[in-house]
Amino acid sequence: MIASLLLLSASVTLNSHLPPLLPWQGQSLALIQQKGPLTTDFELSKGLKSPNYQQTMAFVDRLVAANPTQFQVQTIAHSASGRAINMMVASEDGAFTPSQLMQNAKPTIFIQAGIHAGEIDGKDAMFMLLRDIATGKRRDILSQVNILFIPILNVDGHERSSQFNRINQRGPVEMGFRTNANNLNLNRDFTKLDTPEVRGVLKVIKQFNPDLYIDVHVTDGADYQYDVTYGYNPVFASESPSVSDALNNYFKPIIDTKLQAQGHIPGSLVFVMDKREFKKGLAGWVATPRYSNGWGDLRSLPTILVENHSLKPYKQRVLGTYVFLDGAISALAQHHQQLTEAVEKEHAFVPSQLIVERGYTKQPNTIAFAGIKYSRSKSALSGQMEVKYLGEKQHYDALPIYWQKDAKTVITVPSTFYIPPAYPHIVEKLKLHGITVESVSSDELVTNLKVAVVTKHEFDKAPFEGRFRVNADFDFVDVPEKSLTGWSKVETAQPFGELATHLLHPKAPDSFFAWGEFNTIFQRTEYMENYALAPYARHMLKDKPALALEFDKKIREDAAFAKDAQARLNWLYEHTPFYDQAYLKYPVLMTFDTKPQIKN
Repeated sequence: MIASLLLLSASVTLNSHLPPLLPWQGQSLALIQQKGPLTTDFELSKGLKSPNYQQTMAFVDRLVAANPTQFQVQTIAHSASGRAINMMVASEDGAFTPSQLMQNAKPTIFIQAGIHAGEIDGKDAMFMLLRDIATGKRRDILSQVNILFIPILNVDGHERSSQFNRINQRGPVEMGFRTNANNLNLNRDFTKLDTPEVRGVLKVIKQFNPDLYIDVHVTDGADYQYDVTYGYNPVFASESPSVSDALNNYFKPIIDTKLQAQGHIPGSLVFVMDKREFKKGLAGWVATPRYSNGWGDLRSLPTILVENHSLKPYKQRVLGTYVFLDGAISALAQHHQQLTEAVEKEHAFVPSQLIVERGYTKQPNTIAFAGIKYSRSKSALSGQMEVKYLGEKQHYDALPIYWQKDAKTVITVPSTFYIPPAYPHIVEKLKLHGITVESVSSDELVTNLKVAVVTKHEFDKAPFEGRFRVNADFDFVDVPEKSLTGWSKVETAQPFGELATHLLHPKAPDSFFAWGEFNTIFQRTEYMENYALAPYARHMLKDKPALALEFDKKIREDAAFAKDAQARLNWLYEHTPFYDQAYLKYPVLMTFDTKPQIKN
């Protein structure tokens, strides 16, 4: 009792800088087990603490020992620091391998906690739910679905634990850190695959082929009444609109009803346009494939991103997560067929164009929103207007919401990508994404090839996620027919063709190119000597009158060029056969169909 009071006092002190709370006494409090077998560390601490890695894995072992015929633990990867990343598999009939799970005809839900280790609500919520399964209180769950559950994905960040990791979050008393041991954000790694943690997740998805993927987080940002917000790319901006539509029509009503019945307030996954003036409206974010839910959208894997509200107490958030997951399981059990049909429809569709980059629209929609009253005043510390939330309800009938509807970059989808043998790591990553890659074994000449030639480029001034990203403009130039024996071929007329396009088309912001996988094309490794170039160029211009006229015209019309001796020599060198033919050329070749199919 004394320890609990001390914990509560410490929690109040740590959170004294945060806005005042609205009172909450939800029916989900009854889910907490006061005593008995498999009481969780979260419950023993009165909802204030989350166990460390060692304690977490010890509880996993206790769960498996209590129910060995239905629970199993599997190691899916090891972190950079050598910690095991474990996953629990739960099935009614003891089906633990991918083939066994697929044979039992039940849908499989994949739940991931702690990708950002400070946002650990999903771990403690699922431990309570699995405990209730193990002790017989919730026998109904495994009669409906199979469960895959990662308690902690970012195991290294989880152990960088502190009371001071997240300034705007109420609990747990000590929480993990956002990034892994290499300071990489795992939820920015779903395309480039630099981390063992995310590679492990993709292996699980490729092997087990789950029907629903849930990634549990905690928000940053503003104050409002909702305690459990969640979402997926909206139908109008989704690359799998049939899947988003199914989640809207069949899943959201069941989840929201369960949350409301248990005293929680579900809300849409939105952010704030201006954190210092809430009334300016909300930002309707569309996830790109570097994020779990954006990657899932492109792959037509139904994926829900849960963002519990950071300013709500840890106990309330964990209980809300339990109810949310219970609702998602019920929805999957009831509407598995409708979701499967939506996925199959998306896998069968082959678009001819893709929007690979979006911007916020200037014309907002409006949304009813349950907010919190606030005041604004000039801060002596920042020298600008700052917001203070007052802990009172504020309802907005028509708050502006700006969705990412504007198409900034639209690309034509190639029918085929061809990858040179020198890039086996690219092929390996594509296969891990689940994309079909074939080897070219025929000596037959390939026609209608195009190469992307960089016309302008700029590298980021600072590294992002360990990479110096590059942004470029391109000309797409015809390539003479050639044999590509030994190359790898990726056709986009396949279930994951849209994901393949985002990864391999150099104009896509989350492509391998943009992440710097091909930065060696920006290096020139052979150079000219003026004493050799000048006589060669003189003969070249004499033999090619059209080129000589082009050179003379450039001198006449470009004064800066005319005065720059090196620029003139560089121009001449570029037009000789000695010039590096690979410089600024994206090595992945493409072919395009002539009869496109437009995606609505």
